[in-house]
Amino acid sequence: MIYQESLDFLKDLAQNNNREWFLANKERYDKARENVIDFVGQLLAILRKVDPGIEETLDPKKCVMRIYRDIRFRKDKTPYKNNFGVSIPSSGSKSGGVEYYLQIQPGNSFIGGGYWMPEAPHLKKIRQEIDYNAADLRKIIDEKDFIKLFGDFKQQEQLKSVPREYDAENENIDLLKLKSFVGWHKITDKEITGKNAVQQIADACSKIYPLNVFLKNALA
Repeated sequence: MIYQESLDFLKDLAQNNNREWFLANKERYDKARENVIDFVGQLLAILRKVDPGIEETLDPKKCVMRIYRDIRFRKDKTPYKNNFGVSIPSSGSKSGGVEYYLQIQPGNSFIGGGYWMPEAPHLKKIRQEIDYNAADLRKIIDEKDFIKLFGDFKQQEQLKSVPREYDAENENIDLLKLKSFVGWHKITDKEITGKNAVQQIADACSKIYPLNVFLKNALA
């Protein structure tokens, strides 16, 4: 489970997002980060039984993203994120692309997966796969448990216009216009600090797994 102390650290950090406070509370940060790394290690042990694409050698430390923000080109100059982000690639060890993503943040934790905002070459391949095999994708996203957890997949951000490779009358245009291909489910503070948190998140990932398989096949 994620300890309440870890959430408390993030809550205090959000209210004191400056270098002086962070350095004075570095020990609290280290303990919270170790808690998250341990949690991810337990999660990986279960997920590998669900998704064989997750490498056996994947280090949970490398899944936990840096808390330091890149502020070079941002108006918001606060130096730290107010959450722990966890990226678990569905294949290989490089974060980004087809993955499972966990955000740990007081009042705003969630588990998600799929492919968020693919770059043009990958987006083209995914659209081609949808054009050829949309029925396979619809079978995944229209499944009752998928909808219950993640809602309507088609309600993600879409292009305002039709992709130039396709016709507006294409029967799958609602899917072809999508900019991202993800499902996400909010997790309450009570849930993520509960004894069953790891299994609950793993169960949600098992519902994302078929989507990740579809996307990886598109990119193969």
